[in-house]
Amino acid sequence: MAGEHVAVLLGGFSSERPVSLSSGGACADALEAEGYKVTRVDVDRDVARILGELKPDVAFNALHGPFGEDGTIQGVLEYLEIPYTHSGVLASALAMNKELSKKIAKASGIPVANSKVMDRHEFKSDHPMHPPYVVKPVCEGSSFGIVIVKEDQSHPPQIITSDEWQYGDTVMVERYIHGRELTCTVMGGVALGVTEIIPVGHDYYDFDSKYAEGGSKHVCPAEISPNIYQKIQTLSLKAHQVIGCRGVTRSDFRYDDRFSKNGEVIWLEINTQPGMTPTSLVPEIAEQAGHSFGELLRWMVEDASCLR
Repeated sequence: MAGEHVAVLLGGFSSERPVSLSSGGACADALEAEGYKVTRVDVDRDVARILGELKPDVAFNALHGPFGEDGTIQGVLEYLEIPYTHSGVLASALAMNKELSKKIAKASGIPVANSKVMDRHEFKSDHPMHPPYVVKPVCEGSSFGIVIVKEDQSHPPQIITSDEWQYGDTVMVERYIHGRELTCTVMGGVALGVTEIIPVGHDYYDFDSKYAEGGSKHVCPAEISPNIYQKIQTLSLKAHQVIGCRGVTRSDFRYDDRFSKNGEVIWLEINTQPGMTPTSLVPEIAEQAGHSFGELLRWMVEDASCLR
């Protein structure tokens, strides 16, 4: 209810800190406009003490990346008995781990790309998979650490084994899926619209495409056939349910329609803490479904609970 004290958790100390500051700031401003008492909490290692002193009615989790969306902060909030938004401890941990979430999705009949998980130091002179393929950290978001290896590349990318690599030693090598980038939001038990993402001036939907103004074009609703549109909605809702998610999530897909209008639809991952920046997809998709930004956030606060 409006008037409740909401602590907006933002910032943090992952590589996605700048994104979280933007998301959290936008959410805090909108929640204040909705009539909530809002405290902005820039999360550090002392967050349990700070929240214990604040005693908010709800914690709005606007953190991204490790600690914020991998079940860790969710466990802190459970311990403090502070109702919170988005998914709970287990679902957050599973969704953040690309290997485990793909295993669950595949076992549930959701189409995924062939992949293998390996230590980055195992990369030698030979490709670990016939190119093209994608190398991605197992537990990162916002396209950090994504490397695309094209068909004509003669050897694996050297950055993976270099000292410059900052994203952990365990990586996923995944078959590259040609085609269009599609995404779908789930709000509670309802799959909302499907959006096509067209990067502008970039080869793929990388960090700059996601967050820089003009970095990508969003076609909402996506201009695809009704059966593919519905299929993506169905798969998004299934992923949300089988991984055990709550609140709002966003599933990402590749759709290869080069040879057939039905083509190939591949689920890539589920985001339990989707971005809420001015260029983010979830607010845009929700608005297309008739929910203003303020209404979306109010729903999320009212949906907040422990034991998620």
